[in-house]
Amino acid sequence: MFTSETDKPSSPAPGQNSAFLEEKAFRARTVLVFGTITDTVAAETARRLLALDADSDAPIDVIVSSPGGHLESGDVIHDMLRFISAPVNMIGSGWVGSAATHLFLGVPRERRVCLPQTRFLIHQPSGGAGGQASDIAIQAKEIINARERIAQVIARECGQPLERVRADIERDLWMPAEEAKEYGLVSRIIERRTELAKA
Repeated sequence: MFTSETDKPSSPAPGQNSAFLEEKAFRARTVLVFGTITDTVAAETARRLLALDADSDAPIDVIVSSPGGHLESGDVIHDMLRFISAPVNMIGSGWVGSAATHLFLGVPRERRVCLPQTRFLIHQPSGGAGGQASDIAIQAKEIINARERIAQVIARECGQPLERVRADIERDLWMPAEEAKEYGLVSRIIERRTELAKA
């Protein structure tokens, strides 16, 4: 029973809970990639991956739930996953779309899993071209180049024919977990963290 004002527990300082959770996530070797993929998210994710890689060569778990975002920001995370030495388990949850699917493919298929309710989206890059005609032509060429690059990554990492992937990404292609497994986006559908040990 509290008898005076000084005996009452103090409220957590601003950011205190956040720091506590950050430390727990670091000790658990877990990185969360949630929300729109931006340059800020890419920088933060890369920083965490590098820190965890420097700390130990034990596996890192990356949990992704994102509608996508900036393609080049997705490129940063995709490439960083390949750059570090520690193995990474990629776990899809909620939805994994567009640029998020691209970074999701940054690890080998046997290490890509998802939770049962996860949905995946693949499609071609989009962009708003504006300005002078010559600038619009340059932007259009870059979008076409990015589309081909994305198609090649999906084909390579999912084991699909390139022509099929090119056709599939012409429009939005949504896949629930089972279809994503059949397509090659994920190797397994899991329900519990203990199942990651099989990766």
